[in-house]
This record gives sequence, C-alpha cells and structure tokens, in this order.
Amino acid sequence: MPVQTLPATEALPRLADFDTIIDARSEDEHALDHVPGAVNWPTLDNAQRIEIGTLYKQVNPFEAKKRGAALSARNIAAHIEREVMDKPKGWRPLVYCWRGGNRSGALATILGAIGFQVTLIEGGYKAWRAALVEDLDRLAPTLSYRVVCGPTGSGKTRLLHALAAEGAQVLDLEGLACHRSSVLGHLPGQPQPSQKRFDSLLWSSLKGFDPGRPVFVESESKKVGNLRVPDALMDAMRASSCIDLQLSDAERVALLLEDYDFFVQDPEHFCQRLQALTGLRGREVVSGWVDRVRAGHTPEVVLELLLQHYDPMYAASIRRNFVQYGQARVQTLADRSGASMQAAARELLGLPG
Repeated sequence: MPVQTLPATEALPRLADFDTIIDARSEDEHALDHVPGAVNWPTLDNAQRIEIGTLYKQVNPFEAKKRGAALSARNIAAHIEREVMDKPKGWRPLVYCWRGGNRSGALATILGAIGFQVTLIEGGYKAWRAALVEDLDRLAPTLSYRVVCGPTGSGKTRLLHALAAEGAQVLDLEGLACHRSSVLGHLPGQPQPSQKRFDSLLWSSLKGFDPGRPVFVESESKKVGNLRVPDALMDAMRASSCIDLQLSDAERVALLLEDYDFFVQDPEHFCQRLQALTGLRGREVVSGWVDRVRAGHTPEVVLELLLQHYDPMYAASIRRNFVQYGQARVQTLADRSGASMQAAARELLGLPG
C-alpha cells in the first residue's frame, strides 16, 4: 500500500487518528523530545548513527549509505518481528524521523509494502517542532487563566494540586519543568527536560484544556530553572485575574522545611546552594546563613531568607508584571495542611465545603 504523507501542521490536530506514532530517530534524539505519545523504533541507534555520520564525512557518502542500509534493514526487521506481527491489516501508524528522509522513509516503505496504512510526517520532527511552536503561540491566549499568587512558601503548588484533585483545570509549570522556580529550586536527582520537551509538554497540556473553563496556574517568572516559558503564555498569564494566597510566616517556614526536606537532611548541600545568593545578598550575609545552618538553625535561616530576600523580590515582581494583582482575590489559609488546601480549592471553585 502506498505511503501517504501529511504536513506537520495537519498532523497536530490529528494525532488521535493513528493507532501508533513511531519515532524512527535514535534513542538520544527521542529522549530530547518527540511527538506526544510516540514510541521509539530507531532505524539507526545512537552508536550506529555516529558510525554512519563519521563514515559519510571521512570516507564518502556512497559507502556510508551502503553501511547505513545494512544496519537499517536489520533494525527494521527486528522492530517488525518484535512489534508488528500481531498487528491487524487495518493498523494505521504515523512515522517520522528528523526531516522525513531516509530513516523514516525506509521504515514506512516496508510497512506499506506489508499492506499497512502508513502515514509519514512531511519534514519529520523538524517540521513538527516548527508547527508546534506556532500552535503553542496560538493556543496560549485562547484560554482563561486564574493566576495563583503568593509569597514563597505560601502553598501555591499545594493549592494547585488540591484544585486538580477537585476537578479543576491546572497548568503546573513547575511540575512540567521539574524545578521549583527559584535559585534553590533544583530538585536533586530530577534533571530538567530540554526546552523542546518542555514546549511539547506545555502544548499537550494546553490543547487538552476546555476553553470554556478557567485554567489555574502559578505566578511564575519567565524562566522556570533553565527553561523559558513561551512569551505568548507569559503575556496571557500576566494579563489574567489573580488570587492572592496568604499563609502565616511560621506555617510558610514549616511548609518549606517539608517540601525541601533534602536540604534539612543534607545541610552541606543547602550551604552549597546558598552560595548562589552571594551576588545578590553579599558574601558576609551568605556566610552568616551558612554558619547558622551548620549550627543547626536552619528554620531561622529559612525565615530570614523569606523576609529579607524572597518576599521583597516577589512583591516587587508581582506588582510590576501581573496587571490585575491589585484587584486580586485574597485567599487566606488557616495552615499548610491538606484539609486547608482542599477547603480553599473548593471555595475557589464554588463547591460546598
């Protein structure tokens, strides 16, 4: 059966039309980013891709193509034996590689020759990425956001989770970015995704929301760790209505000590991370915090960090960037407990207590 092609812009809204989305690129390319839901069937694996690229440059393209064809044929045969033998004739795969060329073309041709209804993304992942970025800019302003504001430690992320549990639409930027969005926000053992992957995760989230219902999101800055929030989304958030979440200082400290327990368990790691504030707070202040952490006074240092560093910076940023913050709905939490978060979420959603 002939292989059909589909422009990336048309593939964006039609992913659900296909039974399987197949990424024919290498494992590393797939890990960096991929079409949502795609499975990885490398036509050339990581090592083989390097081998063929080297042969292409150091010997000649013809020898590289011969060697590449042999390796690709073996890999495609293995994929078919492992993944395809139980597929019915009506199985409809969508296939792509980097630019829709040799790697995906070889796989698609063989699957089509078997008799499957194969579709190839024109221009491959490169075209898909360009179409996704454009569609992300289109999607972002079509939604109605409710921005959860509040100083560090006020429970914004916990409230988002409580809202999601009550059925609200929630965009958790920090969760998607694997970062808590501050100088100390890196999560041990959890590397951030690539910018491309972050954009793909954002796009998947946004396109799944109902435009007729609000989307709750935290008042982030333009960057979450090393990742940039797209301008269109940032602009839409900053123009949206706000919720001013309030929690007592004592409860904020306790919440942060729970959420950043790895700093409590490893004071030296906390001291190392504090050094990142030297340029902002000065060597003498940071050295004093480090000495007190080492002496076992972490809660007191956390309180000073809030009152002297985070709170003033946050207050200035939120008023400068979120134009409706002055009319924000104040939501005061009794404490940091799950029950308080649930009660606040239900109140914000207009649900009975």
